[in-house]
Amino acid sequence: MTDPAGALESALAELELGFESPQRGAYLVRLAGEHKLATMTWLIAGTHSLHVEAFFCRQPDENHAEFYRFLLERGARMYGVHFALDPVGDVYLVGRLPLESISTSEVDRLLGCVLAYSDENFDQALMLGFATAIKKEYAWRVKRGESLANLRAFARLTGAGGDEAGTGGAASGPRGPRLIDTSGADRL
Repeated sequence: MTDPAGALESALAELELGFESPQRGAYLVRLAGEHKLATMTWLIAGTHSLHVEAFFCRQPDENHAEFYRFLLERGARMYGVHFALDPVGDVYLVGRLPLESISTSEVDRLLGCVLAYSDENFDQALMLGFATAIKKEYAWRVKRGESLANLRAFARLTGAGGDEAGTGGAASGPRGPRLIDTSGADRL
């Protein structure tokens, strides 16, 4: 492929996806979800491959074995990306694909997979790895009369009825790619 960055930018434009580009070939796309309100996803066209990276959640506070087992069990059914940890233990969805995969249909499929894996697994992962924090947050909000809308998915943990309004979980802000050192890995 003669211009992978141009092909990637064209695919994103054709899909009508907004993006930020701090440098040519690196694109940050915001994928809106229902459970995880936003999954910030990097698409980076390197010299020899397309790198995909999306922040999923920070390292779990508790129940590590079940948390990681839950994510690893999903790996066998995933396309294009997989769950991985960065050096501090935060969880990402990452993938490396050939530059030939940069087409509008394949970028659409890949971003659709990132969104589906992030959104569909978010609530369960939080319940496994952050149950105590969720219970504390719920009690604090009840005590202060704060909205419980984005805690509705965790009713099994909090003992709450299903009548709170709203949906969703916590949004994650944009993070730069930091899981994989791309300075030499792209030459593989």
